[in-house]
Amino acid sequence: MRFSNSFLDEIRDRVNISDVIGRRVTWDRKKSNASKGDYWACCPFHGEKSPSFHCEDRKGRYHCFGCGVSGDHFRFLTDLDGMGFPEAVQQIADMAGVSMPQPDVQAERRERERATLQDVMEMATLFFQDQLQTAAGARARAYLRDRGLTGRTIETFRLGFAPDSRNALKEHLASKGIAKEQMEACGLVVHENVPVSYDRFRDRIMFPILSSREKVIAFGGRAMAADALAKYLNSNETELFHKGNVLYNFARARRATQSSGTVIAVEGYMDVIALYQAGVENAVAPLGTALTESQLDLLWKMSTQPVLCFDGDGAGIRAASRAADLALPHIKPGRSVSFALLPDGKDPDDLVRHEGRAPFDRVLSEAKPLAAMIWSRETSAVTFDTPEKRAELENRLRQIVSVIGDESVRRFYQQDMRDRLNAFFQPQFQRGSGQSGNFRRGDGNNNRNGQRTPPRGTTTGSGSISDRLSQSGLVKGYLGAPALRESVLALTIVNHPQLLLEEYDEIAAIDYENRDLQKLWSQVLTYAAESAAELSREGLVARLEAQGFDVLLKAMNQQVRNARLWTATEQAAPEDAREGYTQSLSLHKRTKALRWQKIDLEREIAEATEAGDGDHMVQLMRALSEVQLEIGRMENQEAIIDGFGVMSGRVKGAAYSHG
Repeated sequence: MRFSNSFLDEIRDRVNISDVIGRRVTWDRKKSNASKGDYWACCPFHGEKSPSFHCEDRKGRYHCFGCGVSGDHFRFLTDLDGMGFPEAVQQIADMAGVSMPQPDVQAERRERERATLQDVMEMATLFFQDQLQTAAGARARAYLRDRGLTGRTIETFRLGFAPDSRNALKEHLASKGIAKEQMEACGLVVHENVPVSYDRFRDRIMFPILSSREKVIAFGGRAMAADALAKYLNSNETELFHKGNVLYNFARARRATQSSGTVIAVEGYMDVIALYQAGVENAVAPLGTALTESQLDLLWKMSTQPVLCFDGDGAGIRAASRAADLALPHIKPGRSVSFALLPDGKDPDDLVRHEGRAPFDRVLSEAKPLAAMIWSRETSAVTFDTPEKRAELENRLRQIVSVIGDESVRRFYQQDMRDRLNAFFQPQFQRGSGQSGNFRRGDGNNNRNGQRTPPRGTTTGSGSISDRLSQSGLVKGYLGAPALRESVLALTIVNHPQLLLEEYDEIAAIDYENRDLQKLWSQVLTYAAESAAELSREGLVARLEAQGFDVLLKAMNQQVRNARLWTATEQAAPEDAREGYTQSLSLHKRTKALRWQKIDLEREIAEATEAGDGDHMVQLMRALSEVQLEIGRMENQEAIIDGFGVMSGRVKGAAYSHG
């Protein structure tokens, strides 16, 4: 039985390749990263002691760097188990919960017709390419030249020209033996309100649209005439083409993401092409409409956090807002989106054509995470000068976040919005007067994500916050140098990277508050995944310094020296480093949980005070006092652990100088 490509694609997309292979191998816990769908194991096709067999859910492929085997879901089963192809398809279909197609003469006929239609589309593409080089295409060539496109780029994207004729393409295809019904099935000719069909695309620059298998399935046409009814015209829906399920440049960008790690969604064909010419090959575009759920799924197949890039004008902001609402219900651990907004009045094509790639790279580097985009949308250009308006904002944010399907992500979004509200509605006291200012956007200091940094010793809408807590990353927005304990945790691993291999899952999951430390930690994990058995302190430090983290490393080393935290240094014996790290990590988790508990209690105390509930407030104050005492105990306990390594007498290498 012959299976249609659409059926095979469907069951492949429904089943992670790691689920297929995971039945036959044991994943290496240290090298694999399940949250990113990235797995390593000892190859089942040849004997080996260290894992060189790799599979990646995003690509749906496996490859062994030892023996060179590679393939997809079906190839794995046919090659390893000796199954026939139909049997392998049956097994994957069962895992996908999809019924096998019954032998269908009509379906097989349609599949043959699809192949024939693709042949017709290829003929049309060649025709348009040829027309661009004729005298009739001179104006189109001049337009493309004025837009800065080189001949190589035009050839790469197979751009063409549809002449200003009602029958030019129709007559060309007819001369090749193509029936009128096939032209109509491809959307190349139409017959609206007239008995005789005519060319759909006329006097337009033509952009071939390719499938994931790089077959031409549709066209986009840019009108040359200024008075054309539609500036851009796409093919109509056909057997080959469903606009909401396709991204322009998908196949080429998917290959590029293997090295770039992410994909960028821009708004138009010319943006994609101009970026490609500037060296940004991982860009795609929806086809003239707002992003759809199917297109968002395609982006997530390429990257766990695609960047959605929009023009900085009003229309671009509205499109970004719609995309945020579209993505929010579907995010989960290891799957989100970020937003890059261009300067007002600019699109990617304008930016790279007139100013080069560097300004576009800066825009990407400043991309906002989804949570920051939601917050910015709901609070920009609005005053919240009454309790009712502030309550309205809180209710709106609660409703927006409630659509997130994943429970754990929803919980963290709720916490994130609560933190932003607490900081945003921090009263600003005039110095020396004791008078509070208005609650209004723009009062106080804003951090890069739109969160305000509370002044020390003031009160939030959820009650008083101590000086120590107001300076912590939980409230402050992760600004400034790393906290001492975070420096200890990160520096211990840098100096003793073998600890990371021993307890990779737990250590890799540490959530640092300091943003610079988050970036450093990402490089540490990447190096560990790539190096595995060859992991060394020297290699890791060299990598971090090459990435520009030398200043941060020096600062953390100085913190550790000043605090005499000997177990975090390179000179500590492995046993001491391991013991000190384990205890510091335990304290870190406990203290962080206590600080969140303290913030919640302070908020509840403020609410009880407003409600006049004295008894409940007394209970809450007692609980808050206990939490504060416990935080103090954790800090005192840290001082005891600090001396552990020195007292042990075990020193690796030269003696450590505390000076």
